[in-house]
Amino acid sequence: MSTILTIEDVTKQFGGLTAVKDVSLALQTGEIMGLIGPNGAGKTTLFNMISGTYRPTRGEIRFEDQSLARLQPHQICGLGVARTFQIAKPFTKLTVVENVQIGTFLRTSRTRAARDAARATVEFVGLTQFADQPAGTLTTSGRKRLELARALSTQPRLLLLDEVMAGLTPTESAAIVKLIRSIREQGVTILVIEHVMKAIMSLSDRVAVLHHGELIAIDPPAAIAQDERVIEAYLGEEYDVADHH
Repeated sequence: MSTILTIEDVTKQFGGLTAVKDVSLALQTGEIMGLIGPNGAGKTTLFNMISGTYRPTRGEIRFEDQSLARLQPHQICGLGVARTFQIAKPFTKLTVVENVQIGTFLRTSRTRAARDAARATVEFVGLTQFADQPAGTLTTSGRKRLELARALSTQPRLLLLDEVMAGLTPTESAAIVKLIRSIREQGVTILVIEHVMKAIMSLSDRVAVLHHGELIAIDPPAAIAQDERVIEAYLGEEYDVADHH
């Protein structure tokens, strides 16, 4: 299996605060990796470094063999790395299709082709019936799906999902898990930050755990659920892996 993303000894400091400290991990092509940890553990900061919003203070991030260190977010997106954001902020007055179409112009300059690609993506994420409605009319669940569609519109090979299930009901979360699996089946590698443990444990091939900016464990879900340090730092004593498989 080839490695699609390599993070080596990455540290991010904001003044005297170290948000991420000496994190190293390698994401395999076709893998779904969960990224968990308490609030303030450095998860979104790590995403921001991968996607080019922040530069690492130290360390190296490579997508395939290309260093991302000096690249702007749009250049990183052009290489095939897309992300969603915790708080979905669509262009509320544009239709669902128009929101998605903006991203498709990264890969085509033809309006017709862009619109067709956008409609196909809208259908893929299950928003066909809302395609021509203003994005502002969508429910929380609909906005999360639109956020996924907007990321997918750039035809990524690596997708970074930041709490795509936050605020959803268990039924809606289960539907999103299914959708994420089908995204992987299209050949996309996925790194996902999530607090919904049931979802992350059933979805991920491996789970990485951040605590105070440091990587304290990276293992298959069953091993993570029984890791003493992880239970102490994040999962709590009441977490029982038997309930989550």
